[in-house]
Amino acid sequence: MTRLINKNIVRSLVMFAAIATTIGTHAAQLIPAAPKIAATSYIIMDADTGKIIAQKKAKQQFPPASLTKMMTSYITEYELTKGNISLDDQVLVSEKAWRTKGSRMFIKEGTQVKLEQLLNGIIIQSGNDASVAMAEYIAGSESAFASLMNQHAKLLGMDNTKFSNATGLPSEDHYSSPYDLALLARAIIQKYPQHYGIYSEKYFTYNNIRQPNRNKLLWSDKTVDGLKTGYTDAAGYCLVASAKRDGMRLITVVLGTKSEDARARESQKLLAYGFRFFRTHKLYEANQQLSLIKVWGGSESQVSLGLAEPLAVTIPRGQAKGLKATMDINDEVTAPVIAGQVYGVVRITLEGKEVATVPLVALNAVEEGGFFKKIWDSILLFFIGLL
Repeated sequence: MTRLINKNIVRSLVMFAAIATTIGTHAAQLIPAAPKIAATSYIIMDADTGKIIAQKKAKQQFPPASLTKMMTSYITEYELTKGNISLDDQVLVSEKAWRTKGSRMFIKEGTQVKLEQLLNGIIIQSGNDASVAMAEYIAGSESAFASLMNQHAKLLGMDNTKFSNATGLPSEDHYSSPYDLALLARAIIQKYPQHYGIYSEKYFTYNNIRQPNRNKLLWSDKTVDGLKTGYTDAAGYCLVASAKRDGMRLITVVLGTKSEDARARESQKLLAYGFRFFRTHKLYEANQQLSLIKVWGGSESQVSLGLAEPLAVTIPRGQAKGLKATMDINDEVTAPVIAGQVYGVVRITLEGKEVATVPLVALNAVEEGGFFKKIWDSILLFFIGLL
């Protein structure tokens, strides 16, 4: 059973009202429909909250072309973070990697290439040869690496994605969706920020060949700092972009545009719309005490409740005054209490419509009290139950 704890809610709402007053000083704005986008499918996602601002066919399956390489680089960054590989590793280039068609880093068969250079070649130059070399180094073969890609995709919730290679070269059994690619971009940004700077690099030179990043937004919009382009006949011109303005980060995905200019132009439209008409509001920090509740039979009489992760919401501009926060809290918390254990939820609503619900967890552990403490609290609970 749960019930509303009025004292705790009042405290929470007073704190939240101060936030809402600060960020909601303007009158509510009218929000137009998303602009018409000349693409087969698209999505705008808030990178902090995961909120989908606009979409078209966002969960349908399409060939992802070289956007595939985001997963190749993601796995590389994962392995680097785990310490399984190093940026200084020397990677032997196989004949298969050397012969791989399409966009290339121009590595040579039989030579050794520093892993850091391969990662740059994958992200900046979109090198198919570099992608195959990296796949073989990490997993032994490209097919084994594809299995690894699909395992990571499943963990990220990419339910409409299947990979059969590390490059994005055409394959019947190789597809993804705008939503899934946005999830992948979000994971790259949030999990491996130490490597994210590569995605904004405009040029990379290897073997005396200087190649530009194909993401034209890096030149035209200083707030854009990633992520990846792609093209095949089947996929059309594709782009996953991300930009940060005034503390708000958006991710856009466009698939199936007609040209390099078109994918940049349509992505810019989506970014402009998202930043113009929506805002991300950070409400509570992780481990911030939101409530202090009674613990029965414990070595301590109370336990602090809060959130395990920061809480932010994405809403239309000018509507922050309509936000309300309430808490449903378990009314009988008995020791032992384990830190991180869920004892309720925080609900955020906008004009009566729920926009976020997150678990309310114990911020500290409370051990069982002594024998007499437990007996006394048991008696009190018994009589409270009768009432």
